[in-house]
Amino acid sequence: MSTPTDIQDTAPERERDLSQLILVGILAGLGILVAVNASRLRNDFAKLDPVGPRAFPYAVAIGLLILSVLLAIAVLRGSLPESEEGEDIDLTQRPDWLTVGKLVAVFLFLIATVNVLGWAISGALFFAGCSLTLGSRTWLRDLAIGTVLSVGSFYAFYSGLGVPLPAGILDGIL
Repeated sequence: MSTPTDIQDTAPERERDLSQLILVGILAGLGILVAVNASRLRNDFAKLDPVGPRAFPYAVAIGLLILSVLLAIAVLRGSLPESEEGEDIDLTQRPDWLTVGKLVAVFLFLIATVNVLGWAISGALFFAGCSLTLGSRTWLRDLAIGTVLSVGSFYAFYSGLGVPLPAGILDGIL
């Protein structure tokens, strides 16, 4: 006849991935860092604001701390993450470093030219360059779409958010 202690002794021990506790520490540390920095925010510029500048950082800090506690509980209980099966990609294929290099070059081109040419031109060339790098065959259409997107985002930032993007050589025209 088995006793309850015999049943507990024969239960398989769940494997634990304690390396995930590093992520718990990072999440908790970030939560504490955000909370400390939020407590140092001055309310000088937002005296009429009923919420104040600290509300959102405190909400983020609380969220990070709650997630770190929940992850710690899950890790200590033996919850293991499932590996990605990669159902829509072929995991046997090697990475295409040439494409990654081209995308990095297009991004560096954007960084180098955005102040000189302006966001509208650099953004359009960036979109067209990324599209061509990723396999598009219609460079004229890509350039047209990039122009619409970059000019649209230029005005959305400038008019909607009040954040001026660099106009570059089109200063005075845009």
